[in-house]
Amino acid sequence: MSEASEARGSLEVALEHTAKLLESDPVLAAEQAEAILEAIPNHPPARFFRAMAKRLSGDPEAALEELEGLLDAQPKWAAANYEYGVTLGELGRGDDAINALLRAVEFQPEHPEAWRVLADHLMAIGDIEGGDAAYTRHVKCSTRDPILQEAAAAMLGKDVPTAERLLKKHLYDKPTDVPAIRMLAEVAVRCGREEEAERLILRCLELAPGFAAARYMYAMLLHRRNDSPAALVQIEQCLAAESENPSFRNLTAVILSRVGEYERSSAIYARLLDEYPDNSKVWLSYGHVLKTEGRQEDCIDVYRKSLALNPRFGEAYWSLANLKTYRFTDDDLATMHEQLTNPDLEDADRWHLHFALGKAYEDAEDFARSFKHYHQGNAFYRESHPYDPDLNTNRARRLKRDFSRTFFEERKGMGCDAPDPIFILGMPRSGSTLLEQILSCHSAVEGTTELPNMITLAQNLREESDSDDIGMYASALASKSADELLALGEKYVEDTRIHRKTDRPFFIDKMPNNFLHIGLIHLVLPNAKIIDARRHPLGCCFSNFKQFYARGQNFSYNLEDVGSFYYNYVSLMAHFDKVLPGRIHRVYYEDTVADTEKVVRELLDYCGLEYEPECLRFFESQRPVRTASSEQVRQPIYKQGVEQWQNYEEWLDPLKSALGPVLDEYPDVPKL
Repeated sequence: MSEASEARGSLEVALEHTAKLLESDPVLAAEQAEAILEAIPNHPPARFFRAMAKRLSGDPEAALEELEGLLDAQPKWAAANYEYGVTLGELGRGDDAINALLRAVEFQPEHPEAWRVLADHLMAIGDIEGGDAAYTRHVKCSTRDPILQEAAAAMLGKDVPTAERLLKKHLYDKPTDVPAIRMLAEVAVRCGREEEAERLILRCLELAPGFAAARYMYAMLLHRRNDSPAALVQIEQCLAAESENPSFRNLTAVILSRVGEYERSSAIYARLLDEYPDNSKVWLSYGHVLKTEGRQEDCIDVYRKSLALNPRFGEAYWSLANLKTYRFTDDDLATMHEQLTNPDLEDADRWHLHFALGKAYEDAEDFARSFKHYHQGNAFYRESHPYDPDLNTNRARRLKRDFSRTFFEERKGMGCDAPDPIFILGMPRSGSTLLEQILSCHSAVEGTTELPNMITLAQNLREESDSDDIGMYASALASKSADELLALGEKYVEDTRIHRKTDRPFFIDKMPNNFLHIGLIHLVLPNAKIIDARRHPLGCCFSNFKQFYARGQNFSYNLEDVGSFYYNYVSLMAHFDKVLPGRIHRVYYEDTVADTEKVVRELLDYCGLEYEPECLRFFESQRPVRTASSEQVRQPIYKQGVEQWQNYEEWLDPLKSALGPVLDEYPDVPKL
């Protein structure tokens, strides 16, 4: 063997030894790399190993300096770009880390770990679709199984049926392959089968409790179905294992905000912004928390920072408009119109911009132009979010049939006797947030937010029923014993406890759509108070039409649909007034504006509470408010809001037709 060959062999052995030491003793690995560099100065692989060793031994700054020198000389070195991205992430430079990881997968598309780390960063900045795609690429690159590789390729190509077929075939032969089970769960999510996805993820965690990607997905699923307490438990387990994982921290911040832990949520977002200072989505999320806390000036600054980073970001424009008190400048309007001409504008940005412009021209009293944008925004959104009004009409009909006077009389005295909950329900945009703000100023009442728990309870009952049609859960309720109804009420009280931050004896659940579940509320919580917030049909319905909702309320994007929904709401409430006389206290928004003190006294009397004058100073409250009316209820009542719909009356004929006698006889209720 020649001296040159012997030297090459010795070098390869030394490099292999250094690589092995990285896993067990990075300090010793650094010393080994130094020894190689003494013999062969500037040897790239040795410098690369020295950089890795420095990061692993707790000196990422030195590692970064080494890697920058390497990449100056060899910018297309995929492994060095990957290590550079990991190091930048550890130093809290998330935006730079994403760029480095993107370069790594550009130069080596089959780098599994680069895709995995990139997925974490993309999830952290709110790019859920990008994060899912990156994780799928990670799986595809990690496995040697041709079926799994083909399934991952199908998912990346959005060929979900093929991916599902291949994954089921693979799992038939290998039923305990947890990455494949997680991929099948992702297929179920994409198909809207979240219950199936949850079963699959629980199977993953049963087989591999430490599988962080599965636990993170479980937390996401729980969050999406509004089970925030359970979601928080899962994501905190993820954080316990990987405290610096950016996607885990981001989801933790989102969930903490949902359960009212705004200070903790803000602190996490503030740190994420240090790491991703150039990401508009993270700034927007932080702005939402500031809005809820009532820090309006800070909130506006943050929303505008988001726009400075991404001028086409329609959701940021709408977030400013949705403050209801913000006024756009002429320059803002010009930029918004310019963005609408961009053929590459994303759909979500387009409809958000239309809603924001609708509000801007409403404030400028250019109502024709305003209605044009509201109409365009609604129509554009509706194209990709279809809604069948007949489903709601049939649901209301079934609820009236199933929840009869006899049904309630046969179960009188059952349920949980806790008096804690005060339900404020009705149509969205009916003045319910104002009533919540008034009541929460009473020393015995705590305001929370729009709690999803009763809707979740109804969904669970529907799964038990003999039909999965919407609204069909009376049969499941009818089969419940007194003890089971008691347990359902107790579960609601216990599950909502996480949202209660004081020791006040009563709390408010202000979920408007709970009017669909009055029968359930009465059965499981017979001592709970139920308040129906009602507003003039044209005022309420048009206010919904011009409101873009973050999720749900798909009835609101068409004038005929929102009119039909209001009609069914009035019809259903009239039914419960008949079969449960005196059970529900109704408050008309117009009366609240006209004689606030009278309405407040009657409201407190219904709740069994002594009158407290602080309830009339509701606009001074510093409590967090999460709904679209958050800034409006921080101001004294103004009468102009009652008649705003009149500015648009010439365009509201479709709405009037859908409302029919409900409009003609308001505030009286026709025989429906």
